[in-house]
Amino acid sequence: MSDNNISNRELELICEYYSNLERQGPGSSDVTQKALSFIDPFSSDALIADIGCGTGGQTLVLAENTQGKIAAIDLFPLFINILNSNSEKRGFVDRIKGEVASMDALTFKDGSLDLIWSEGAIYNMGFENGLNQWHRFIKKGGYIAVTEISWFTNERPKEIDDFWNNNYPEIDTISNKISQMQNAGYVPVASFILPEECWTDNYYKPQVPVQKAFLDKYKGDTFAKELIEGQLQEAKLYEKYKDFYGYVFYIGKKI
Repeated sequence: MSDNNISNRELELICEYYSNLERQGPGSSDVTQKALSFIDPFSSDALIADIGCGTGGQTLVLAENTQGKIAAIDLFPLFINILNSNSEKRGFVDRIKGEVASMDALTFKDGSLDLIWSEGAIYNMGFENGLNQWHRFIKKGGYIAVTEISWFTNERPKEIDDFWNNNYPEIDTISNKISQMQNAGYVPVASFILPEECWTDNYYKPQVPVQKAFLDKYKGDTFAKELIEGQLQEAKLYEKYKDFYGYVFYIGKKI
């Protein structure tokens, strides 16, 4: 969701809503581990950046399946507080450091990162822009792994085509996204489509009780109502047109 032309209060409501979800976008532990399987193992002194980490659903999976330290970056302090709390409960406080920062103003040293990870968040910068801006932070032989909304077909029904082009004009086909990754200076290592349950079971279904509680709390609030209506519309469109689009994991290596 873009934060262009959104007031601070509206941004706070969006943050509050998504903070009640384990995942702020489609995904799963299995998908995170599958993406990691295409990446060479790291040593204990490796540095990973999870950019746009949200409340850290995937960050904890990264910590369980890699060595090294993880800098978890998100713009919203509430998300980082939840991440840090969960990290402490899971015994990762020495390896995960949650930081409040903007993904387009990172302060890592050039060539310092072994891996940049970003599930469902790079769209905030734009896929191509993010790949290009983050390239300098990755060391030679390091990796980038991101999920991005993508078309599965060259043509699709007008309703879904209009919806996504209005909400995210940079949506494109998988082949074009891979070309963008290559043009940004990465060797495309792997790409795969996230399974349907990443959307239905892990993202849309958990929202149902959260939506009811949210609407009860903010009864009569126009923006809260519009926020939930938008999520319900998106879920209906996914069920209707899931053969035409979805999230794709893109993994690239810097040479």
